[in-house]
Amino acid sequence: MDVQSSLSEYTLTVQLPDHIKHEMVTVSVLKGNKLKVIADAWHMETECHYEWVINFPPHDIDMGGVHAQLDPSGLLAIDVCRRPRHHV
Repeated sequence: MDVQSSLSEYTLTVQLPDHIKHEMVTVSVLKGNKLKVIADAWHMETECHYEWVINFPPHDIDMGGVHAQLDPSGLLAIDVCRRPRHHV
């Protein structure tokens, strides 16, 4: 999985096999600034389960601002909004 960051968001992308469909992908928010991504083609025996846990810095992300999209080519893109930083 590739992770890119900007001042406003993180963008996570991964190319999944074409047999993985959107209903086979689960994105979960976990305690401790973590995001868990599972892609599982339960009907297959090989090359069917993919799993990632992404850890973010404390207080850096808005877990309510997570958006995922799987395009027809199998590219999974997840955008995670960052919290604004206040300089003192």
